Amino acid sequence: MSQTRVDFYQLSRDPVDVTVAKLARKVLQAGERLVVVSEDEDQRTRLSKVLWEQGGAAFLANGMADSPHAARQPILLSANCDAPNEARMAMIVDGRWRDEALAFDRVLLMFDAAQRDAAADLWRRFAKDDAIDNRINKQDENGAWREGR
Repeated sequence: MSQTRVDFYQLSRDPVDVTVAKLARKVLQAGERLVVVSEDEDQRTRLSKVLWEQGGAAFLANGMADSPHAARQPILLSANCDAPNEARMAMIVDGRWRDEALAFDRVLLMFDAAQRDAAADLWRRFAKDDAIDNRINKQDENGAWREGR
């Protein structure tokens, strides 16, 4: 039985757009594709712009999941967990868990202080499930993310 790894990221130091850009770059450097999930269309539009504006050759190519050629995009921004680009990783950036995300090999769930209780409940639920490898990631004072407990 394969496990889905779910990484919890509590946003405390950096805003979601900075964190998405940092983590998306690492996903691409690892040779993976990514789906970034948010119900908020404005947030998806802002994130797309941030990813494209990373500077020079370092930009992070992306597109909307409902656009032509979505299958070719290394990073897709979507309202749901569909992956026409065949991504094995999803990043949920609106803090709202979707059980469909468990179809991915790895999910990065970002949440803020207002979503902390819901994330803690989800953590406890996953801790009882052998099919899920859940981990918490904390940001240090320099902005680096480290796995913690």
